[in-house]
Amino acid sequence: MARILVVDDEIGIRELLSEILYDEGHTVELAENAAQARAARLRARPDLVLLDIWMPDTDGVSLLKEWGSQGLLDMPVIMMSGHATVDTAVEATRIGAVDFLEKPITLQKLLKTIAAGLARPVVTPGMAAMARLPEKRSEFGPPHAAAPVSEPVERVNDAGNSLLGSIPLDQPLRDARDEFERIYFEYHLGRENHSMTRVSEKTGLERTHLYRKLKQLGIDSSRKKNN
Repeated sequence: MARILVVDDEIGIRELLSEILYDEGHTVELAENAAQARAARLRARPDLVLLDIWMPDTDGVSLLKEWGSQGLLDMPVIMMSGHATVDTAVEATRIGAVDFLEKPITLQKLLKTIAAGLARPVVTPGMAAMARLPEKRSEFGPPHAAAPVSEPVERVNDAGNSLLGSIPLDQPLRDARDEFERIYFEYHLGRENHSMTRVSEKTGLERTHLYRKLKQLGIDSSRKKNN
């Protein structure tokens, strides 16, 4: 299960892709122009972006360049268009797009391209530069060793976060994400006393999508009554 940002100025395309991706178990965020896409990208990094090339404010290729220059192109981006030329598709791939979908998009092609994009590791220019940096040495001792990534962070800000350590990491990614999302939404439901309006605001999901996500995860969204 992945968090996918769909950027397209056509409402019909957004709704169609949203329905397909929700049915596949993904979390979907929608943007109808580059301004909304920028805001969504700054709120949280999506696992993948479906980005239309022709948009009214800023075209998709320009937005792709912008993200790349700002070090924000650390997720796979798949370009979409019904009017782009081969040169445009090649340019987008050169800038950093992982693939290109020509509209109208078939269901099989869409799902196959998304699966390939999610499976592909993304290395940003900044990450590549860091990999080439020499070891930092102390004036008084050996090189500083990086902290092992497997060592758990003990600082827990609240009770909800402490439950994340119970998620087994030796299971498929899709199952682990389901467990994380279940903990995440149950935490916010409890914190907001099952107010769907406030949970919707906190999580950034529209109410319709929120109800669908809770039902998919098997979470009871009704307000609990005190005995």
